[in-house]
Amino acid sequence: MARAAFEELVEDFGFLDDWEDRYRLVIEEGRAMEPLPEALKVPATKVTGCASQVWLHPRIEGGVFHFDGESDAMIVNGLIAVLRKLYNGLTLAEVLAVDARSELGRLGLTDHLSAQRSNGLRAMIERIREVAAAAR
Repeated sequence: MARAAFEELVEDFGFLDDWEDRYRLVIEEGRAMEPLPEALKVPATKVTGCASQVWLHPRIEGGVFHFDGESDAMIVNGLIAVLRKLYNGLTLAEVLAVDARSELGRLGLTDHLSAQRSNGLRAMIERIREVAAAAR
């Protein structure tokens, strides 16, 4: 189910032995994203349940889900990039069918995030699923 971009990330993670290197890769993924325009950093796009500031701007084009996002925390910004690789380009039905916990488990992320970051990641996934479900 996962897109090729996510599969590449899984492969890249497989080559890295320690978590410091994996965190670095997550941070680099976040740095590679275009910043979210300030005009989109509004209460409607802000994700609640995250310790850091997080904004997700979803859009559906021709039944295909896409989102951009940004956080004020480097690792969380990287997690947004990871989620973009997992979800962007999927149909709404595919978004709802993704087992995010399982897919992210392939990266080992769920075992190495703090409780706060795990809660924030769950909140972002829930927002993505809510948008996809509402648009169906």
